[in-house]
Amino acid sequence: MSWDFETDPEFQAELDWVDRFVAEEVEPVDQVITHAWDMADPVRRALIPPLQRQVQERGLWATHLGPHLGGPGYGQVKLALLNEILGRSHSAPIVFGCQAPDSGNAEILAHYGTEQLKTQYLEPLLRNEIVSAFSMTEPRGGSDPTGFVCRAELDGDEWVVNGEKWFSSHARYASFLILLAVTEPDADRHKRMSMFVVPADTPGIEIVRNVGVYGHDPDEGTHAYIRYHDVRIPADHILGARGEGFAVAQTRLGGGRIHHAMRTVGLVKQALGMMCERALSRVTQGETLARKQLVQAMIADSWVQLEQFRLLVLQTAWKIDRYDDYQKVRVDISAVKAAMPKVLHDVAARALQVHGSLGVSHEMPFGSMVLESFHMGLADGATEVHQMQVARQVLKQYRPTEDLFPTGHLPRRKAEAEARFADVLAQVEADRLIGASPGSPPGGGS
Repeated sequence: MSWDFETDPEFQAELDWVDRFVAEEVEPVDQVITHAWDMADPVRRALIPPLQRQVQERGLWATHLGPHLGGPGYGQVKLALLNEILGRSHSAPIVFGCQAPDSGNAEILAHYGTEQLKTQYLEPLLRNEIVSAFSMTEPRGGSDPTGFVCRAELDGDEWVVNGEKWFSSHARYASFLILLAVTEPDADRHKRMSMFVVPADTPGIEIVRNVGVYGHDPDEGTHAYIRYHDVRIPADHILGARGEGFAVAQTRLGGGRIHHAMRTVGLVKQALGMMCERALSRVTQGETLARKQLVQAMIADSWVQLEQFRLLVLQTAWKIDRYDDYQKVRVDISAVKAAMPKVLHDVAARALQVHGSLGVSHEMPFGSMVLESFHMGLADGATEVHQMQVARQVLKQYRPTEDLFPTGHLPRRKAEAEARFADVLAQVEADRLIGASPGSPPGGGS
């Protein structure tokens, strides 16, 4: 049996280097670039690649990839510890070659892409020479992909795509999109769709608008509303077999969800650290905020929530390493996904409160963190969907009772115990009566 909470010294040394590197080199870059995925930004082109080369030289590039794809093949537990650090920086995932949605799209291409697709798209994607987008959600079908209507129909040696997609993040920067579309409209619900690689410069792709997240500059929106007008792609750009799009999508979603959670641990740690610094620094009514009991309660609650969530993430990562099968860890991943938004929301909101009016201003990040918690509650499946998944799996471990009252009903349990131990209880009662009879010595002795 192997079960501990220690990091081996060699890997801890790598984590210490990453922590310093992110703090000293990467986080300052966050302040001067608009979006780390924008390959055309001259500031980004000047600052990000030199940092990526340092990471590559350190052997920490694309650590989520196995050796067959040029990565070191870190397990999920190591990735969790690494991503805790990367999660506090916008640019860090790009600098370390493990950014979403490219990491998940790379997994799909590695599993299902032809050799040509791997050469044309996977290899430059892994080198971060290009970025990609995942085009799945639709305006009228969010958390239920079985309701999607975007169609792809085979016409000779080409697929013709027509329909709309919503919130295709980073499409404005992407060289290609991975698209989920209906190809088998009469099949069972989960066999109707197929997955495709769509080159971003294909005629007929219209970005209606780049939707921004509230609180950000509208001109900086990165979540595309896309219309596909008779978009023609080669027949061999399908990923997997016809009708297997839903199964193909799970290749990226399981890993993507747990990696989001790993990075969220780092973001929550950052919020807690800022809250504690403020509490120790700010003086009111003759004492620091840290001396106020209500502030102490906020800090304590935040620390407990963070530690509970972090341990759930690490245990889930450990199970993924142990079983090497996301299907066996579905309930754990759903639990992590369901817990993640609330932890970030609660800790960020408390940090905002401790900072007072400064906390709600654009001069601190807490408003963005709070809003990001709602974004997390929607991306890769709404919180409520994951809660239902957890409940269904948990309920399978139990059975109903045929009786009128629950099996934990105390009167029944007492009666069952009395019946089981009737001989013992009778003997004790007999001894008591003998001991209480007139003239008997103290203690019932003879």
